[in-house]
Amino acid sequence: MIFNNLLYFLVVIFVLSLDSAPETPRLAPAAGFFTTLSLYLFFYFLSGWVHRRARPGSAGYFSAEKNLSMAAVLLFVFLLHFVDLKYYLHPLSLDNRLPILENIGGLLFFYLFLVLMWLRARPYYLVIFQRLYSPLPFIVSNTRVNLPIILPWLLLSLVFDLLAWFEFPAVKRILDSPAGDLVLFAVFVFFLLLFFPPLVRWLWNCTPLPPSPLRQEIEAFFRKQKFSSEILLWPLFEGQVVTAAILGILPGMRYLLITPALLNTMNRDELEAVLAHEIGHVKKKHLLLYIFLFLGFSVLAGAVTEPLPFLYLGSDWFYALSNQLNQSPEPVLAVLTAVPVLVLMLMYFRFLFGYFIRNFERQADLHVFKAQGHCWALISAFEKIAMLAGNIREQKSWHHFGISERVEFLERCEQDRSLLRKHDRKVHASLALYFIVIAAATVFLGRVDYEQLAAGYEIRYMEAVITHKLHQEPENGLLFLLLGNIMQEKKMERRALQAYERALLLNPDHADIYNNLSWLLLTARDSTLLDPPRALALAEKALSLDEKGYILDTLAVALWANGQTEKALAAEKRAMRIDPENSGYYRQQAEKMAAQDWQASRS
Repeated sequence: MIFNNLLYFLVVIFVLSLDSAPETPRLAPAAGFFTTLSLYLFFYFLSGWVHRRARPGSAGYFSAEKNLSMAAVLLFVFLLHFVDLKYYLHPLSLDNRLPILENIGGLLFFYLFLVLMWLRARPYYLVIFQRLYSPLPFIVSNTRVNLPIILPWLLLSLVFDLLAWFEFPAVKRILDSPAGDLVLFAVFVFFLLLFFPPLVRWLWNCTPLPPSPLRQEIEAFFRKQKFSSEILLWPLFEGQVVTAAILGILPGMRYLLITPALLNTMNRDELEAVLAHEIGHVKKKHLLLYIFLFLGFSVLAGAVTEPLPFLYLGSDWFYALSNQLNQSPEPVLAVLTAVPVLVLMLMYFRFLFGYFIRNFERQADLHVFKAQGHCWALISAFEKIAMLAGNIREQKSWHHFGISERVEFLERCEQDRSLLRKHDRKVHASLALYFIVIAAATVFLGRVDYEQLAAGYEIRYMEAVITHKLHQEPENGLLFLLLGNIMQEKKMERRALQAYERALLLNPDHADIYNNLSWLLLTARDSTLLDPPRALALAEKALSLDEKGYILDTLAVALWANGQTEKALAAEKRAMRIDPENSGYYRQQAEKMAAQDWQASRS
């Protein structure tokens, strides 16, 4: 259950982090509110229907919860993109200074789906687990179970947002350095080592196993295995689920979680076999490896995300798709970048991460041979678990082999002990290959010149964005000014002239429009577009609206083109005085004007 919930929250956090707030929502606020309300009502009734049709018992309950959780993720993604949820959440970010607040707001919308699911599940839960809960305590109980999944991300994101907001110079230098990612990872690991285990213990209401002969037997078994851990009772689903878990990497902050149902169900040998399995996770360093597997995804996702926009921006089909969808390239680019990474995340955790989890579990199973010398007690424990959980012996999952598969492999290992070493070698070889691939991807992509990939694409992208905006705001003269600038950059001078003329009609008091149109009429490669007298009038008008160095330079060229060289040189000197940073350029302009006439400069 916990691994499934981890995957659901990863998807939600991922789509929240990649999505951006649009300038205007796709739906009007009233329509967006009605759509949102309809989605929640639909999910509320769907939750009741799914639980009514679920097979009796805990297995049916967990299956219904899994299916509804997946439905909640899909509905949330629909809400995020179709209703443009981030448009309404964006003010929470305080003008992008604390984006984590915006994402927390989004998580609350997903959480509301879960609340509705729990409310409809409560009557069935009470019957199956024989516990009386009013609605609010039941919601709180489920919330506490899921909080450890998202708290590391929430707390660390908040810390880094605060560091970015207050701009501590020393911290910024470290994070911007080549070792910045390693520093972030080290902070993440430090948090997991020191704070996560006690936090989970508190949230899950785990309490120490009281002093008793049973506790003494467990402690004696630990000593025999040269292992230490606090022993906690785990009230998961009222303690009626037969399971155990190990939490924490450091010996002084390590907890063995055991449900009362497991203690009441297993005999001494079976209990020791289950404990040997949990000890196997620690001995094989699985908890630490999980952290590195998460880091591997971060590296892989970054490796895929960085080049994708450049690949899209250099392709004709990207702009054709934007036109067909009648969308600005910005959201299309965001979706096309997010979807492959989302698919990568699902594939990574479902298959690659799942592969390692399954084989880590098998390694932990095999530790029973070292602890007890045989596997029969563990097989007996597995058979009991399968029967008490609702005959799940043949049931498989992405993160565990089925119990029948685990039993069969243990029996084979009992007959051929060489399989133990072979499985260890298989896991070690898989990990080595995994880390080699991740390291190679990091090195290779670190050498890619993304600026070179982007060369020439920015102008085309900006043209597409501005053209789309012009369809929405045909009376916005400044957009025509930007379009004219882009057309002039692309040497499409007639289109630039048309854009500037349109901008001039819509914004007759904007200095840059007069200046840029004047410059085009003076420097066009197409001689039929040249018009020095009009260019001079436009430059003089621009200067009357705003005195800037580049406007004086345009005026100087216009004066020069109209045979007024002395006035042109005076204009360049004036430009040097008010814009000393660019005085070198203005000086070169003046020297060129003094040396030759305008017509000769064009030949």
